[in-house]
Amino acid sequence: MRSQYFRPLVQCDIARPADAQRLAGGWGWFTQVEVLSRGAPPQVIAAKELAPDVLWALSAPRADCAGLDMGRPNLMGILNVTPDSFSDGGRFDKPQAAIAHAQGMVAAGADILDIGGESTRPGAAEVSVDAEIDRVVPVIAAIRGAGSTAISIDTRKAPVAQAALAAGATLVNDVAAGTFDPDILACTAQARAPYCLMHAQGDPETMQDAPQYDDVLLDVYDFLEARIAHAQAAGIARHQIIADPGIGFGKSTAHNLALLARISLFHSLGVPILLGASRKRFIGVIADTQNPADRMAGSVAVALAGIAQGVQITRVHDIAQTRQALSLWQAVESGKA
Repeated sequence: MRSQYFRPLVQCDIARPADAQRLAGGWGWFTQVEVLSRGAPPQVIAAKELAPDVLWALSAPRADCAGLDMGRPNLMGILNVTPDSFSDGGRFDKPQAAIAHAQGMVAAGADILDIGGESTRPGAAEVSVDAEIDRVVPVIAAIRGAGSTAISIDTRKAPVAQAALAAGATLVNDVAAGTFDPDILACTAQARAPYCLMHAQGDPETMQDAPQYDDVLLDVYDFLEARIAHAQAAGIARHQIIADPGIGFGKSTAHNLALLARISLFHSLGVPILLGASRKRFIGVIADTQNPADRMAGSVAVALAGIAQGVQITRVHDIAQTRQALSLWQAVESGKA
């Protein structure tokens, strides 16, 4: 457990000071850092006061991953080929419907597609390996056969990841960070595939019963740091690891907001950040919107807030609307179309 944690105070303004540090080789910059400690009030210091290794972790450009340029924001389109996902369950569980939706998201500006065959919504039951493979592999193979779009397999299970990679997936997105099926790390390493590891407290069936943390921001950071080390020990190269703080996975609305307000902390892990908050329950709570399909505007607002803090990959349902909002945000921030 660390004694201090360092969060860059990210800015994207066109008036960038000469001594500003570029954040992770991307579009943001910072001149100050918030120093966080357990049981102590935060302090803000100048970036130039940081130790060289800390500054390097925050400023070093992130390598391309799964064919994505981590020096710019990337949009990951969600494709759930399940009957029971919280927002779109049953809409794309037939191969032809899934493939058509995938093509639509790519045309609307998706940089990568995230395909899942097991719902991880709160209360969801585990799906068998065979059923999950039967759901995802035909869709991945068809998408791969139709083009070169990057594809992520959203699974906790090594056999599913292995089958998906063989069918043409390019990234393994594991909501359990290797804690559900440890073999998924060796499987990913053997395939030399990129790996996204996510924080979750508990399994989907019970994770929202009563989530508790000493300090949600720092607890999640410690978990991700430990799992990154575990993934590296299993043979996954650090430049191929992505970290996801797991919004909505064993977290209350207050926990989610605490993570989002300071999500730039996770840049100090030295790997790209993935944010998946699209249409989630806390958006409905804040916006007083019960139907997940009516949470698009709130989802776009959260996506832009994350990108303003340097998040490299944003996982969303509404690609066209998010791409339009991102394009306008970038034009306003840069002062040019």
